[in-house]
Amino acid sequence: MAGRLVTVNLGAVTEAEWAGDASGRTGIDKRPVDGPVLLRADGVAGDFIGERAHHGGADQAVYAYAEEDAGWWAADLGREIRPGAFGENLTTWAVDVTGAVIGEQWAIGSALLEVTKPRTPCRTFAGFWDMPDLIKRFTVRAAPGAYLRVLRDGEVAAGDPVEVVDRPAHGVTIGEVFRATTLEPELLPRLLDVPELPEPIREKVRRRLVADRAL
Repeated sequence: MAGRLVTVNLGAVTEAEWAGDASGRTGIDKRPVDGPVLLRADGVAGDFIGERAHHGGADQAVYAYAEEDAGWWAADLGREIRPGAFGENLTTWAVDVTGAVIGEQWAIGSALLEVTKPRTPCRTFAGFWDMPDLIKRFTVRAAPGAYLRVLRDGEVAAGDPVEVVDRPAHGVTIGEVFRATTLEPELLPRLLDVPELPEPIREKVRRRLVADRAL
């Protein structure tokens, strides 16, 4: 089955005490929009990002989450999980987001994207869902969604096919990076062999391994 976009979601300004931004504003509440949306190297046109120290930038220009994973959460929590509820720009169907290889390229609409890193849950996410233990539960579930950089600007819309046009041979996935940097540090050495992984993550891995050897 070919993957596709279920929705494209944009965030408006939300003001809340739980917002991570010092101004108390966040764009985590994203909602589906009609028609095409432009994806650019610096982000998604029309999307609001509050805390740019930790969100946005070339390596986090677009965030994708699988509808199948959202369905797991809906069943587990016994509540409806609408598209965009994870703060994702792209809600996908029949795309193995957790199993996507770092550096894998997706052609969607007229845009070309590259998988870069998993999402790390934060207190803004927990506050938005009103679940104090969400960070722990999200970490244990280990289906974090994927950030993508934009290799070619282009427009995407709900219903567009998601085609994997290139996949690096190293085989290190979004799920593996997430587990390595959270609950399974024994996987960390594998990450040093992934040139497509953003350098800040690789540097953190190197420091962690040096510190572990010093113990």
